[in-house]
Order: sequence, then structure tokens, then C-alpha cells
Amino acid sequence: MNRTTTTYHGTDIISVEEFDVSWERVRMKRDDALAQSDWRALKDVTLTTPWRDFRSALRNLPQDFPDSANDAYDNWPVAPDE
Repeated sequence: MNRTTTTYHGTDIISVEEFDVSWERVRMKRDDALAQSDWRALKDVTLTTPWRDFRSALRNLPQDFPDSANDAYDNWPVAPDE
């Protein structure tokens, strides 16, 4: 299943990209989300259950959706509120 992403500048469309989600794209997005939340997992910071569950769900995407990177992308875990 192809996805479309549109880039805007104000109200003007700059580009439209059509793509099929690859595992490489899922892993890059996942790794970025993990890196952005790494500070929550430091030894001197208490990792709350919602954040632990979120990070676990990110790490488990390939196992939870082994047959489809598109499904993994469509079922992306939602980061908890602060």
C-alpha cells in the first residue's frame, strides 16, 4: 500500500512524495523516537510505566508486525503525555 506525503510552504504545495513503507523507514523512525526518549531511561530518572510501555512497543514493532512494514507504520505507538 503506497503512502503519500505532502510538503507545504504556507499554503503552497512544495512536493508530493508517494512511497511504500519499508522496514528501513520504520527502523529509522523507531530509532529516532527511542533516541528522543533516551533521557527518560537514564539511571537518575524514574521511568514511568507509560514511557516504559511506549519504548517497549517501539522496540517490538518488527516482532509485532513481522509481515508488513506498512502495518507497523499504521500502528505506531503513541508517546505518552508528559
